[in-house]
Amino acid sequence: MTLAAQGIDTGDTAWLLAATALVLLMTPGLALFYAGMVRTKSVLNMLMMSFVSIALVTVVWLAAGYSLAFGDDAGGGLIGGLDHIGMAGLGPDSVQGTVPTLLFATFQLTFAIITAALISGAIADRAKFGAWLVFVPVWALLVYVPVTHWVWGPGGWILDKLGALDFAGGLPVEITSGASGLALALVLGPRLGFKKDAMRPHNLPMVVLGAGLLWFGWFGFNAGSALGANGLAAAAFLNTLAAGCTGLLGWLFVEQKRDGHPTTLGAASGAVAGLVAITPSCGSVSLLGALVVGLAAGVICSYAVSWKFKLNYDDSLDVVGVHLVGGIVGTLLIGVFAVESMTGGTEGLLYGGGLAQLGKQLVAVVAVGAYAFLVTYGIGKLLDRTIGFRASEEQEHTGLDLTVHAETAYDHGVLGHGAPVSASSVPSAQKVKSQA
Repeated sequence: MTLAAQGIDTGDTAWLLAATALVLLMTPGLALFYAGMVRTKSVLNMLMMSFVSIALVTVVWLAAGYSLAFGDDAGGGLIGGLDHIGMAGLGPDSVQGTVPTLLFATFQLTFAIITAALISGAIADRAKFGAWLVFVPVWALLVYVPVTHWVWGPGGWILDKLGALDFAGGLPVEITSGASGLALALVLGPRLGFKKDAMRPHNLPMVVLGAGLLWFGWFGFNAGSALGANGLAAAAFLNTLAAGCTGLLGWLFVEQKRDGHPTTLGAASGAVAGLVAITPSCGSVSLLGALVVGLAAGVICSYAVSWKFKLNYDDSLDVVGVHLVGGIVGTLLIGVFAVESMTGGTEGLLYGGGLAQLGKQLVAVVAVGAYAFLVTYGIGKLLDRTIGFRASEEQEHTGLDLTVHAETAYDHGVLGHGAPVSASSVPSAQKVKSQA
């Protein structure tokens, strides 16, 4: 059977292959971004939490996740069916639109991977690695998969019944990871020394490198969601670049005005905040709208990251302040800045669409945020009461790299913080390793 007979467009397929690789690269980029933000004693643990998510989520997605997320609705718009369990019925001849179904499934898999990895930033420095290995696949099936079906699956209630818009993942990726991160931060409690000890990023060049890789991968994330090499992909691509830039500038403006110093960390965080906010809206707003969305996220998120000190929840690496808040900003502003030329019909408040679409976006934000928070909190509590989710005080004080992984990122005290690895320290690490 020829490609033409299958309905496969080679240009669309080539672009989606590239976009899939770009999105997968985001998870190693996130690993570097997070690893640079922690202290040296937890660098490798932070890298591991992201990298192991690739393996765990892939197995779950291929076994059941794809079928439950994108299979035909099993009723009520809440979850898909079981027709494609183990990827049954899907082969080289299966087509989704103008691309192979297997490629579409792989593209969506990369979204699931990074969403799980994002949560790790909220519990950095203090989570048992063994508990994380259990949490990720359970969370992916019980939280990410249902929300994805609601938003993008056939017959999903948010897409088909409510009519809320989300082009590339403000709801299933950003708000879901942010709300889940908040839930786990509450379950585990604050780090030792929270609000007392300095917990500065140990390696800002690593943070900027990670942010750059995330930005690079985000073009696949957003423009790839057009599922074709077309004008919508080009518009989403440009909107993504624009929002990242204004997010960066907005964060730096706040820092300069509030603190008197525009920082490297602020630049990286602002760019990510703008990219987060444009994720749901890149296929719905004009270039002007994208510039405003990014700027709004940069300003609002720069203030939101300080909420943890006022409300006493320890979101270690600002998953709540950037991803939850940024996702909310971007998802809601669709109801303000959506234009017919991008959406094919829906218009936002500023373009004569009234308050209706803004109301739909708000309902979707509340429903997804509440569901993700409550279910994740339940999973976290169950794991904490059974196998334990919080690392011991000894492990946390010494550092998870040495006590859990029997390694250090910087031997012999490089950068002034790394614990040396010696013949006597490694066996000691193996003893406490079993606690994880």
